[in-house]
Amino acid sequence: MIRAYIVDDERLAIERLARLLGETGRAEVVGSRNDPEAALEDLAGRSIDVLFLDIQMPGLTGFDLLERLELNVPVVFTTAYDEYALHAFSVNSIDYLLKPVDRDRLERSLDKLTRLSGQQTDVRSLARELAAHLNQSRRLERMASRVGDRTTLIDVSRISHFVARDKLTYAVSGGREHVVDYSLSQLEEQLDPRRFIRIHRSTIVNAAFVVELHADADAALGVRLRDEAGTELSVARDRERILKERLGLAARRTER
Repeated sequence: MIRAYIVDDERLAIERLARLLGETGRAEVVGSRNDPEAALEDLAGRSIDVLFLDIQMPGLTGFDLLERLELNVPVVFTTAYDEYALHAFSVNSIDYLLKPVDRDRLERSLDKLTRLSGQQTDVRSLARELAAHLNQSRRLERMASRVGDRTTLIDVSRISHFVARDKLTYAVSGGREHVVDYSLSQLEEQLDPRRFIRIHRSTIVNAAFVVELHADADAALGVRLRDEAGTELSVARDRERILKERLGLAARRTER
């Protein structure tokens, strides 16, 4: 019987995966946490065969957790990353499960774990390489928004802007707000910088949706978007020049 531990910030995701593992008759969930910091403490001194680990979590990402984890065990990432990037995870002692987790795909992960039983691999180093790969070489094209057991996939090109509010990040598409598992800083790293521009500490805008720049009552710059609501967003003063440059509106210097 495979001893499994689950770390995911969504309790419903933990319960679903634990149920699927139990139904296989091959694995026993010996522990779980929805707080990565608490998981680090709980895992200290534990004996497990596999760690099922979410990537995008508040506070610590899955990669951050592995950097601090003392155990060196096989890892199966549970992730909402799109298929374009997932091939990078199927190496050595690391595998992945795309959310929502599929029963057959879970069985294949357990098969791989059985084949690798007894092999020693530096999982932390592998995870570090994968994190660098994802951060440097890929741009998000689709994004998952999870509410309960339902996952909605959103085309990034249709997102007019992102806004951070009340410790959550929302992607706005078609006039609807979708909660996504990214901070604005993470989005800055993974979105196409030619298309998406950070205009405020709480806002990233899709340049394709900007139809007007104007000065507000305080002479600060604002933008109006090409959406049904005619959304207006404020631009921080230290971001005005960057926005104008990205939109091709910056004044050209005269050569002397």
